[in-house]
Amino acid sequence: MKTFVKCLGYTLGVIVVLVLGMLVLGRFADGPLEIIPGGPFESGEVASQEPDWSFAKDYGTVEFQLLDPAASRTTWLAVHDGRVFIPSGYMTTWWGKIWKQWPLQAEKDGRTILRVDGKLYDRMLVRVMGGPEIDPVIAELGRKYGGGAPFPREAFDSGYLWIFELVPRGS
Repeated sequence: MKTFVKCLGYTLGVIVVLVLGMLVLGRFADGPLEIIPGGPFESGEVASQEPDWSFAKDYGTVEFQLLDPAASRTTWLAVHDGRVFIPSGYMTTWWGKIWKQWPLQAEKDGRTILRVDGKLYDRMLVRVMGGPEIDPVIAELGRKYGGGAPFPREAFDSGYLWIFELVPRGS
């Protein structure tokens, strides 16, 4: 039994060291590594004009980088009426308060860069607090990520789900 506990301890120690190492090394990467946050974008072509966002309607994830702090992440997205939105869930949970720091940072300084297909789009993350676009955006998130069932409106109304619109910077 003593040997088992010792092996389990070593195994858990190795896992912790590997996870921490990946998180530290991720900060030096050109963008996120799937769910591991990454460093600032180093590659990509700056987009010269505003696209028709319908091309991204069925993309599962995209990458974005906050300018302050300069860190990048992978996120879901919803395209509605030619506008781009990204959600952040778990905002009222204890693990969301630990794991989800970027929404709080974006409320302070929403300057961001969206990277899609190697193109960089200068944006502002603007938290959507209500309005007519909420229900269609929630329905789109349900279509893409909820197996077709809409996310409950209560998730948004309770603050569990935050939604940000990515608007062109300077508009």
